[in-house]
Amino acid sequence: MRGKKAKIKGAKVMAKGVALAGVLILGYMYVGYLFPARYDRAKELALASMATSSTSTTPTYTPPVLDKEAYDLKLWQIANATTSTNIPSTVTASSSTASSTQKIKKPLWPVRTVYPNAGAILPFKRIVAYYGNLYSKGMGVLGEYPEAEMFRRLDIEIEKWKLADPNTPVQPALDYIAATAQGSAGEDGNYSLRMPATEIEKVLAMAKKKDAIVILEVQPGLGHLQQEIKILEPYLKLPQVHLAIDPEFCMKNNRKPGIYIGSVDASEVNTAANYLAELVRANNLPPKVLIVHRFTQNMVTNATSIKPLPEVQIVMDMDGWGQQARKLNTYKNFIYNEPVQFTGFKLFYKNDFREENSRIMTPTEVLRVKPQPVFIQYQ
Repeated sequence: MRGKKAKIKGAKVMAKGVALAGVLILGYMYVGYLFPARYDRAKELALASMATSSTSTTPTYTPPVLDKEAYDLKLWQIANATTSTNIPSTVTASSSTASSTQKIKKPLWPVRTVYPNAGAILPFKRIVAYYGNLYSKGMGVLGEYPEAEMFRRLDIEIEKWKLADPNTPVQPALDYIAATAQGSAGEDGNYSLRMPATEIEKVLAMAKKKDAIVILEVQPGLGHLQQEIKILEPYLKLPQVHLAIDPEFCMKNNRKPGIYIGSVDASEVNTAANYLAELVRANNLPPKVLIVHRFTQNMVTNATSIKPLPEVQIVMDMDGWGQQARKLNTYKNFIYNEPVQFTGFKLFYKNDFREENSRIMTPTEVLRVKPQPVFIQYQ
């Protein structure tokens, strides 16, 4: 009987506490209406009262932390195309075993740069993307087939990559050309066509069905690269949306796309990266991926001056097509020899077959290159 009375008394105390908290909440709302300057203090007192009157405790949120050891190990593995977990100790020129005239060459890969914020996709996952535009069947596989067939084909490729490298999970992606280079000047004279919001939202909806990320690709033509990127800001604020720049169609000196090969400078890439970093910080987002395509030296000038950021992971993507030997040579000369952070490799369902004795490379063949690409794009 005594225990029952104690319970009833405890319930009454709790009810009074909750009622008091409710009164205080209404009170600070009224204060906020009449005296805005006192609103915050009233709210603080009301919430404090609620916290002390509650019999349960709210768990403290602990933000994710990057596993730097796992990150370094994965970088070393992809740099050396190995699954070994035995990382050799770093050899430096200042070693006591080195003579004063001896020079020890440090490997280009892995690149020693900033650690990303927690939640980074790379290098823990490999992005496998289907590329294209919904308005065109000729620009890539993304727009060539109906949605169900496109995803069926993407699933097949994903399974191939899982088999070829079971140690690296695959992150599906839809790589959508949101600003496409054109053969005609158009109304603004930029030789580029911006996709309407309805089309971008279609891709977002498609990607959601497969837990895929979305990469918005920019081909600005004669337009200003950063202006075209900023137009995509409502989408880049979303955690699953990332960015790609195609220097081939970033034209200089009023040269028309499709006739000449365009270019970007490291300063332009850094401007885009800093812009993305601001969006990440302002919207509490996981790190963005910024992809830069390349298949010639002049497509990206001063590439070694590109600076990755904790909020932005940068991928230099080998974008050339044709015979395997040429693709591998392009990768070596313009991706391997000018390290930035991560690498990508593009595969063409049609163009890689255009030359005699040429075919599309298999995942196993691509994984033999060093460093192993962590971004794979199919067109």
